[in-house]
Amino acid sequence: MKLTDSPQTFRRLKTYNIVMGFLHLIQGILMVIVSNDTTAKLTTEFLKFDTKAMQVLQEKEVILNLPLGYSVAGFLFMSAIAHFVIGTVYFPKYVENLKKGANYARWIEYAFSSSWMIVIIGILVGMYDLPSLILLFFLNMMMILFGYMMELHNQTTAKTDWTAFIYGCIAGAVPWVVMAWYFYGAVQNTNELAVVPNFVYGIFISLLVFFNVFAINMILQYKRVGRWKNYLFGEVVYIALSLVAKSLLAWQVWSGTLR
Repeated sequence: MKLTDSPQTFRRLKTYNIVMGFLHLIQGILMVIVSNDTTAKLTTEFLKFDTKAMQVLQEKEVILNLPLGYSVAGFLFMSAIAHFVIGTVYFPKYVENLKKGANYARWIEYAFSSSWMIVIIGILVGMYDLPSLILLFFLNMMMILFGYMMELHNQTTAKTDWTAFIYGCIAGAVPWVVMAWYFYGAVQNTNELAVVPNFVYGIFISLLVFFNVFAINMILQYKRVGRWKNYLFGEVVYIALSLVAKSLLAWQVWSGTLR
């Protein structure tokens, strides 16, 4: 796609968003149809006083059985809805913002869809504590909202201010450190009868790479490197990365647990 700030380019972006919406939607529907009924037992821990032992003990309780098939389809449906909205009712505002070097709708969608992806990845590496998963979700959301602030703040700066980007990187790194901690613990405690499935290694490594590529795309946009001198090129890359990352996670989970 040759990108210039022309009506033809924006018409192509409109079509691109609609097509991407259908690609996400079709995959989401397929995920619901072909997935089994596997669930993740999410737990919480609380303190309980044992009157016999006369001491405070930690009690663990299952509070939610999360259907994995529907959960995976969820982030695909989120992206589908976002692309359809951008390609239709929101399109004039989308074009207006793109001309200013911003797409705030992207960050709103990512705040929910990528944060839900992080929760799924967390579950797969062994995080079943629901309060911890909630914290994981909102910490990732803060990373995305710093991306929003990066574009919003730099509308008014003569020189690129990287403050929001740096804070976003800090917020975004913590969930991966925590998940790596759980993943390492699972690997260390495996034996012949209980091993970490290969697909979990694939998911953790591949999605870690993709999440960092999103950050690299932003750096290239603001550094105006090569084809990224045109903000629209970075926008096309964001959309493509989103589809690939979500598809990769969805079908790796399906192949490992939902067939």
